[in-house]
Amino acid sequence: MAKIKYIEHKGKSHTIDVANGLSVMEGAIQNNIPGIDADCGGSMACATCHVYVKEEWFDKLPKKEDGEEDMIDMAYEPNKFSRLSCQLIVSDELDGLVVNLPIKQT
Repeated sequence: MAKIKYIEHKGKSHTIDVANGLSVMEGAIQNNIPGIDADCGGSMACATCHVYVKEEWFDKLPKKEDGEEDMIDMAYEPNKFSRLSCQLIVSDELDGLVVNLPIKQT
């Protein structure tokens, strides 16, 4: 289990215990975190679970696959720290991960 911190666009934060093996997106959905829509349910077919990973965590995550990069291009205001939260699988190594939510999802 890992504590994941989700920070809404206006600054309100939610720190949630998320079970290992779930995605960061699933942790948000199961805990009613506003700002992650997850329209495709985590199949990487949309960009509505887009998050900005805090810089100090970015290089600790698995690299993006080409499909994720393609979907991020369709996200609202992507940047170099953009990830799809459905592709971030929780493990003990992610304990303390911080993600910021965009102002809106596409």
